Amino acid sequence: MKTVAIITSFAPSLANFRGPLIREIASRGHRVVTLAPDFDEESRTAVHALGAETQDYPLSRTGMNPLHDSASLMALYRSLTVLRPDVVLSYFIKPVIYGTMAAAWAAVPHRVAMIPGLGFAFTVPGAPLNIKRRMLQTGVSILYRLALQRAHVVLTFNPDDAKELKTRGLARPARVSCVGGTGVDLDEWPGAALPSLPEHPITFAMAARLLREKGVREYVAAARIIKARHPDVRFLLLGGLDENPGAIGRAEVESWADEGVIEWLGHVAVKPWLTQTHVYVLPSYREGVPRSTQEAMAMGRAVITTDAPGCRETVVPGHNGFLVPVRDAPALAAAMERFILEPDLISSMGATSRRLAEERFDVRKINAQLLRILGL
Repeated sequence: MKTVAIITSFAPSLANFRGPLIREIASRGHRVVTLAPDFDEESRTAVHALGAETQDYPLSRTGMNPLHDSASLMALYRSLTVLRPDVVLSYFIKPVIYGTMAAAWAAVPHRVAMIPGLGFAFTVPGAPLNIKRRMLQTGVSILYRLALQRAHVVLTFNPDDAKELKTRGLARPARVSCVGGTGVDLDEWPGAALPSLPEHPITFAMAARLLREKGVREYVAAARIIKARHPDVRFLLLGGLDENPGAIGRAEVESWADEGVIEWLGHVAVKPWLTQTHVYVLPSYREGVPRSTQEAMAMGRAVITTDAPGCRETVVPGHNGFLVPVRDAPALAAAMERFILEPDLISSMGATSRRLAEERFDVRKINAQLLRILGL
């Protein structure tokens, strides 16, 4: 039996994103200890139900306060020294940096850093980088380089991120591997295609944190264009407010809803709303491989997304949806209108999405890769 430590900065992600992996590792008789800074009763119970243990450590998810981050690093080092795990898997920026460094100091034999997406610091904003953003990118790059040189394996979800890590010299090229996203449990998603001519108004949906870099404003601008031509079409926006530097404020989001352009549902379960959705939309500037799009594909929904790193991994243009340029609301609206004017595409492209999900995003196939990489 081996001891596996999984380090994250967001406790709910353990069950939501890593649940099948944790369950599989535990079912093989290994001890799994999860470390996060924000366990509550619900997230702790969910992890215990997977067969894993929970342990708290201090971490500020946002900001780069050296004193706070040093305290996080030392707390992780002390925990790993006591746990003496055989394997450490860290994911999200700060856990990858401080978890990997702490694991190296604690002489953990096998250290795996998972980078689901390069995130805000490496997302091109559509304008020259300002001084604050340059400083953030430089700081994150330095810390990544320090940490990833100490990882035995660095995992990315798409080839663009893998290439960037290598070309920037942030990780040793031979240690970088690409896996196809988080994956979804296909048994939990019915994949039933909608009728080609639905009785209710055609409905588009976007699910994301309300950040500028997710393309939320482009989604709303495209919805406004479509509403002027097809007022009955619905546009759902699923997602909560965020503390990220690129966050969109409550007043702006509520003004869109008051205008009647979108229906803002807030932070809610995605599946019930996907059942009302005909076409899933994610106009993000950059992703790892978005989980929400994988789920929409598993549900048998056509997809419109951007020709950007991570996003383009989910669409075969003209087969299960369309790719549009980043930050291009008119092009996004034109892609949306294709489904309104040619509604037969909804069911045919949705069926192709389900097939692609089975080929590319089956969590069992992805977890089989991860278990090999983790040495389990």
